[in-house]
Amino acid sequence: MKTIRLTVAQATIAYLKNQYVRRDGLEHKFFAGCFGILGHGNVAGIGQALHEELDFPFYVARNEQAMVHAAVAYAKVKNRLESFVCTTSIGPGATNMVTGAALATINRIPVLLIPGDIFATRQVAPVLQQLESSTSQDISVNDCFKPVSKYWDRINRPEQLITSLPEVMRVLTSPAETGAVTLSIPQDVQAEAFDFPVEMFQKKVWPIGRTLPDRNLFQKAVTIIKESERPLIVAGGGTIYSGATKILKKIVERTGIPVGETYAGKGSLPYDLSQNLGAIGVTGTPGAIEIAKEADVVIGIGTRYSDFTTVSKSGFQNPNVRFININVAEFDCFKHGALPLVGDAKAVLEELYEHLTDFEVKATYGKKVTELNQSWDSFVGEVYRERNESPAFQGEVIGAVNEFSDDSDIVLCAAGSLPGDLHKLWRTRSSKGFHLEYGYSCMGYEIAGGLGAKMACPESEVYVMVGDGSYLMMSQEIVTSIQEKKKLTIVLLNNDGYSSIGSLSDSLGSDGFGTYYRYRNEETQQLDGGLLPVDYAANAASMGAHVIKVKDVSELNLALKEAKKIERTTLIYIEVDRKKAVPGFAWWDVAVAEVSNKEGVKASYKSYRENKKQQKYYL
Repeated sequence: MKTIRLTVAQATIAYLKNQYVRRDGLEHKFFAGCFGILGHGNVAGIGQALHEELDFPFYVARNEQAMVHAAVAYAKVKNRLESFVCTTSIGPGATNMVTGAALATINRIPVLLIPGDIFATRQVAPVLQQLESSTSQDISVNDCFKPVSKYWDRINRPEQLITSLPEVMRVLTSPAETGAVTLSIPQDVQAEAFDFPVEMFQKKVWPIGRTLPDRNLFQKAVTIIKESERPLIVAGGGTIYSGATKILKKIVERTGIPVGETYAGKGSLPYDLSQNLGAIGVTGTPGAIEIAKEADVVIGIGTRYSDFTTVSKSGFQNPNVRFININVAEFDCFKHGALPLVGDAKAVLEELYEHLTDFEVKATYGKKVTELNQSWDSFVGEVYRERNESPAFQGEVIGAVNEFSDDSDIVLCAAGSLPGDLHKLWRTRSSKGFHLEYGYSCMGYEIAGGLGAKMACPESEVYVMVGDGSYLMMSQEIVTSIQEKKKLTIVLLNNDGYSSIGSLSDSLGSDGFGTYYRYRNEETQQLDGGLLPVDYAANAASMGAHVIKVKDVSELNLALKEAKKIERTTLIYIEVDRKKAVPGFAWWDVAVAEVSNKEGVKASYKSYRENKKQQKYYL
């Protein structure tokens, strides 16, 4: 067997750069490069290897959590067929990635994390930033990644890499098992040399197959659908990742079956297709909520049925409702006591299309769905209508960006009140035009995610919509976007605090406590003094962004035109009304204090108990 002598770090990068995927005959590299922040735990190992491998691009990030967000956004835009490596030093650099790892795994998005680790020899323990344990010497902070990773390994000997790396790739490229993968490599092992087999570094192609479910279960599902009177499709992210949007459109146009879209599934259909009821669940449209309550058969496609999708298990009220789940992941397929069609969404829908040639919903049901689609679009048009008030209304700000953007552009968001409004209001025109991270709803994802989306789709304008709360959490990847010349248009909506949770707090009788950005009142010792003088525009400008401040939506429209002509990241700053909001149409289960001396809390608890009665177990 021919061998080549490399360090563990060199061997790792040499292996990763030769990993490819193939789906539907299309083949390309899986890794687009490596994000990293170098420190004593990886600079002489992975850092040195990256320095030698010039065809494996290295991108300097400003925050370890943020670079995982950027990698996730990149992979999401690429339908999980490409991703990034993220490397850090040991200690805080490593643990900063844990949040990003959780986000990736929850959203079923592939990303490879390589945190540095303590010395395997233990000779110099405790090394700088080492967590010591009195019960074991075989533990470090990197063990924190275990519960949030789909695969975790620690390389304590060079030859372990030979069997570990194929497992890393198996999980990353598995549509059913993908998520964060953590490969923890002690800093001394990274630099240790070994005679690796030459064949280990040959090109390896990982096929992404399109599996089909059991035929008997499939035939049973066809029968159930044909016998239904009020069927409903719930389109999740898997619909888009599998490339099933075109066949879904053909099915609903032929059968008339209405569709509700989850956050990850929004964009599965054009907004103006008459069968598209838009957002489903807690932040759903009235039509989607009404049809879900009545549905006798729910066909879930690539959805994990989060509480926002199911209205906290109260969304499907038909006593005879049955579920058919189409999902490549068996874990998600069996949820809600469903008939499980474990398989690729596109492949299964293509089969369904051939078997539903003689099925169409009743005319009255189809007419109702069309009317609900049209009435909601009229409502959206009213919200979008420019008012020229200051502070602006968040709904009209969304409308301005939506109407200015092109079909191929991307809007991106993650947390606060914006996701709910975007879910309801954004008129989707392409499957990749709407990019919401809502599996983890992670504040701080927005700008870093925008960077990843722009790297994945450089020909598109990326509109990052972010509130002041999320901006303060993590905005420093503006610097990276400037460095890499990846232009973002950031629309920063300032409502002086956490307005989403403030509204929730109000609804629970807690008066928005702790959600305003205000000085502490010296008399009351509460945070109810004057507003904090935070200059977000100056902050963004200090990081290299071009900044435009606007007072209302008419000025915003002009700013959007100006921003499109600018070649570097541009931030548009606008203040919005904290209290004026797009209405919600469904309940969400957030526990209310059972005992309180506040009348608002008592009233909220009474309402809470009534809503709880609508919750169901789907067995």
